[in-house]
Amino acid sequence: MIATGRTVTVRVPATTANLGPGFDTLGLALALYDELTVTVRDQPGASVEVHGVGEGEVPTDETNLVVRSIAHTFAAYGQEMPGLDLVARNVIPHGRGLGSSGAAIASGVVAAQALLEGVVEIDGLGLLARATELEGHPDNVAPALFGGLTIAWTTPEGPRYKKLNVHRGVSPLVLVPGHTMSTALARSLQPESVPHADAIFNVSRSTLLIASLIQSPELLFEATEDKLHQSYRASAMPETDALIRALRAAGYPAVVSGAGPSILVLCSDPAQRKGATELVERTAATPWQSLVLAVDIKGATVVLHPDDVTQP
Repeated sequence: MIATGRTVTVRVPATTANLGPGFDTLGLALALYDELTVTVRDQPGASVEVHGVGEGEVPTDETNLVVRSIAHTFAAYGQEMPGLDLVARNVIPHGRGLGSSGAAIASGVVAAQALLEGVVEIDGLGLLARATELEGHPDNVAPALFGGLTIAWTTPEGPRYKKLNVHRGVSPLVLVPGHTMSTALARSLQPESVPHADAIFNVSRSTLLIASLIQSPELLFEATEDKLHQSYRASAMPETDALIRALRAAGYPAVVSGAGPSILVLCSDPAQRKGATELVERTAATPWQSLVLAVDIKGATVVLHPDDVTQP
């Protein structure tokens, strides 16, 4: 039985997936955070109070994605979800390719893990499995849960991940437009098969990308080349495509962030990031918000009130 009044606060980072050639495999956690506080109450059901991004737009009842993630996790371990009051303080942009849905799911499963502590023990692979069941693929939820650079894959036994530490010189820049992009639409533009040469090209670039991110940032421009997904989606994101072309023509390693329409520039040092920011300010035909972000290394963190601190 979970005591009424038990409260947990979860902090989850934004993520950027694919990173160019690592389609549905590579993800990176960024230091931009949504925060969720969950309190157990006497009455059944759930209510959600939303502040910031999504306020007045996302559901505030049991249909909310965070609530559904908590309920899914409780059900997966044969537990009945208690009544809950949730307060969400959101900063991660919605519908921009920065993992907002993955962050919501991650915050829900981690909150459930914390609430169930002492009743059911859920390890990291359990969290990843529950989150992937909801998200459909692990490339965004893995870095949201564990931080850093993650390689995610699936096995008959469930999803797996490997977390890697990113070279301190890597300096991410995220460019966020005013419009959104549907992940479902972006995925619908992908062909069922790709040329053999393109597949080989991306295998070489994705392996080079891992080496570049953890050891050799000077190779990031070549390492972020892609032939599997970005060109197929370009027609649905003309402003994104145009700005990526302009950045890459000037030597900056720019890629689509997740399903877009945001752009990730994986700069090799802060000076290069400053140059990319100035290029966007000079040449972009439409407004873009520039976010100078660090790589998050912790992933989701939990505070068990009043003073116990844990991490998945």
